[in-house]
Amino acid sequence: MADPLVGIQISPISFVDEGVEGCLDTLQRRARVNALMVGTVSWLGLKVGRRISAELDGWPDHGVPAPYTMRGGSYIRVRPEFYRRTAIGDFRAHDPEFGDRDVLEMVIPEAHKRGMKVIPEFMEPLFKYAGHGSAASVEIPGMAQCMEIDVLGRIGGEPCTSNPDYRAWWHGIVEEHCRSYDIDGIMWCNERNSPLDRMMQGQAPGCFCPHCRTEAGARGIDVERVRIAFREVWRFFQDARAGAKFVDGSFVEFLRVLLRNPEVLLWERFWLERSKDLDRELYGIVKWCNPKLSFGLNVWNRNHFNPIRKAQWAWAEQTDYADWVKPIVYQHQAGEVFAKEMGFFASSVLRDFEADEFVPAMYKLLGLREAPWKEIVAAGMDPDTYVFGQCEDAVRGCAGKAKVYMGIGVDAPRTLAHQAVCTPDIVYRSVHATFRAGGEGIVYSPNYAGMNLSNLDGGARALDELGFGGGTA
Repeated sequence: MADPLVGIQISPISFVDEGVEGCLDTLQRRARVNALMVGTVSWLGLKVGRRISAELDGWPDHGVPAPYTMRGGSYIRVRPEFYRRTAIGDFRAHDPEFGDRDVLEMVIPEAHKRGMKVIPEFMEPLFKYAGHGSAASVEIPGMAQCMEIDVLGRIGGEPCTSNPDYRAWWHGIVEEHCRSYDIDGIMWCNERNSPLDRMMQGQAPGCFCPHCRTEAGARGIDVERVRIAFREVWRFFQDARAGAKFVDGSFVEFLRVLLRNPEVLLWERFWLERSKDLDRELYGIVKWCNPKLSFGLNVWNRNHFNPIRKAQWAWAEQTDYADWVKPIVYQHQAGEVFAKEMGFFASSVLRDFEADEFVPAMYKLLGLREAPWKEIVAAGMDPDTYVFGQCEDAVRGCAGKAKVYMGIGVDAPRTLAHQAVCTPDIVYRSVHATFRAGGEGIVYSPNYAGMNLSNLDGGARALDELGFGGGTA
């Protein structure tokens, strides 16, 4: 039996800091890695930089212990012929430490010599993503003309995925990678907040740019009636978060307002389908360029921490446009992420309940068996319940139509001093839990540059015990 996929997400800067050959030798021999998920285009430190939580966690036990002057962009050469259908101009990265190198030209020959796969990874959104070490500015002329417009008519902070220039730009990025390099696949991550998500988080919903309005109209949606409906529902969320009193409580008032304005759910469905369409389009481009390349989905942990999103993103549907899925399960960090998610409910539709009253019900709804609410941030989530349970859920949902590679967290950036810390034992037990639950591989995440080798040792020990030698996947 061939060894399972043992992947790791890695920044371009790591190959400069540690040297390509030295870095690959360390990953293969010490961590048993046989697949590299390389961040090639991003403005987020979590994808292309060094450790972004060094102020809280210190520097890892490898690499360069210093801040990185990351400006972001493409860490491969930009070939204009792939971008003729978009007005978005040159987006080549010019980080001083990285220079004008092409990370895939650097890495692919040495990786393939060692039998290691190279899979570029992308995450949308690319810009100004809180908690992901965003670049201070995005130096792409014309990008401002691709931005969303919210229900109040304001230009937002993210490009609209229905904007034809932005969408064609993504098409070009993926095609350029598939046609220009001897890669083994693509990993794609879609972490956009839906209109309902945004309202629960205190943000005005969108997008109502001309492109979205035109697409919605073509599907028979009355956009102006939708905007009117959103204003009332958005007002409810504003009032709820401000502490307003409702005659029948916040949950009943939410249902009342929503049922009075069903167009909001119609727009939520429209937005969701357009978001999934981008995933499907990129899958198609990869297969058109080279049917042998794999296409994997890096799946947001919010999809299993929020019952609304869990209903929206069914595994069975995702297998229609993925060869494999990678559920994000950053165990030590997960308690804080879950607490934040529950906070959105506690400040809006479930405001009349104490968190320790409704969280047990949420655990039941979501299939979680974790620490009590007041302990979850400090405790994190247990690999033997959390990683095992999420892997089992994904395997059951995919039903053999897509492989499941668990996204095991190794030193995922913490934001709170009392938040659980990653340990070799956490990684060790997460690897065992994955294969015990039927998973077919693992991807250490979110970024090698932020991981401690001592914690990766825990995963290597588990792989050795399972009889996997770290060969080709």
